[in-house]
Amino acid sequence: MPGPPPPSAPRRAFTAVLLVNFVDTLGFSLVMPFLVFVVTRLGGNAFIYGLVSAIYPACALASAPVLGRWSDRYGRKRVLLLCEAGTVLGWVVLAVALSLPANPLANVAWRLTGPFTVTLPLLLVFLARATDGMTAGNSSITAAYVADVTPPEKRNSSFGAMGVSSNLGFVVGPAIAGALGSTRLGDRLPVYATLGVSLAAAAMIAWYLPESHERTSTAVPHAHHRRWGALGEALDIPHVGRMLVLYFASYLAFNFYYSAFPVHAIQNLGFGITASGAYFAILSVLMVAVQGLVLPWASRRWTDIQLMVAGSLMLCANFLLLLTTNLAAVGASVALFALGNGVMWPSAVALLSKVAGEEEQGLVQGVASSAGNLASIAGLIAGGLVFETLGAWTFMLAAALITVAGAVALPLRGLPR
Repeated sequence: MPGPPPPSAPRRAFTAVLLVNFVDTLGFSLVMPFLVFVVTRLGGNAFIYGLVSAIYPACALASAPVLGRWSDRYGRKRVLLLCEAGTVLGWVVLAVALSLPANPLANVAWRLTGPFTVTLPLLLVFLARATDGMTAGNSSITAAYVADVTPPEKRNSSFGAMGVSSNLGFVVGPAIAGALGSTRLGDRLPVYATLGVSLAAAAMIAWYLPESHERTSTAVPHAHHRRWGALGEALDIPHVGRMLVLYFASYLAFNFYYSAFPVHAIQNLGFGITASGAYFAILSVLMVAVQGLVLPWASRRWTDIQLMVAGSLMLCANFLLLLTTNLAAVGASVALFALGNGVMWPSAVALLSKVAGEEEQGLVQGVASSAGNLASIAGLIAGGLVFETLGAWTFMLAAALITVAGAVALPLRGLPR
């Protein structure tokens, strides 16, 4: 068990983890806009790009609970450094892939998948994303870290600050990637930059981030735990099962939206590349404003449950507004999405941290991350297919799912603030 930290430790630790989170997100967002071009240049097609996108959450689905439990046993800093090392290795593999010639190994022309070419660098792209995914405990461990260094009554605004650091990374990263991608090195320079940013994040963890959770002994799991592993351990904690349903429904709703909206914007709203980019840029900026300014004010006046339910209702209204092609309604939906997600999601993470207790933060955050990753895989694979069948009514399904998430949280309103 860790002893009490000195008074300055929580503030320094929180500042450090915000910086690490920003740098980590910046590195991720530097290369993601170019990944589709990398995949197609190396022989892939839309189907292969979907598989490349899904392999990261698929690997994280298996690894996040294990990494979270390790962080409970061996300390957050050690396991977070391991995760960052895996990220660095993944970008190294991707950099190697981009330096190799895309010589065909096999040409595939299946009717279901469409034609694509198997090349060695394309296989290395899969390996790079799988390597990163198998050590993808960053988000769940940083959430546990924030819970370690923040008192329960302040966690809502603290997780909002984490959201701000993430959104800033997503705002800055694509802009830098666009500038770097216009050089003679093309899509290689953003990858090299991402590798450098990831190395910087690893250095920050190693030399600047203080440890927040030390444990010198581990308990032997009960037979039930041996049978069900990390999931069984997490479900033994009261209310965790309810929170897993909330996470799954929320992530599924968001991924239906992220899969369907770009196609909806092009086909039904008449958006081009510039308009679509402006839409998501405005959304990210509004999210920063909500989580940085509105959430700290709101969290002092209302409970996590109240903010979660209010946020889910605003998100539901946002999805319903997308059933129309009226641009004014679409503009209002952007504001509702930023406000709803900006108050709901930090409140959900804060509530999960309170349900988890002090000794199982990593385990519970890791299992919840896996629930989100499972929903992400389902949403990425099914979202486009659902839109092809239902069209804009896909957003009605997203609205129903986010309403379920809010309703699931209601019985927890008796928990301490």
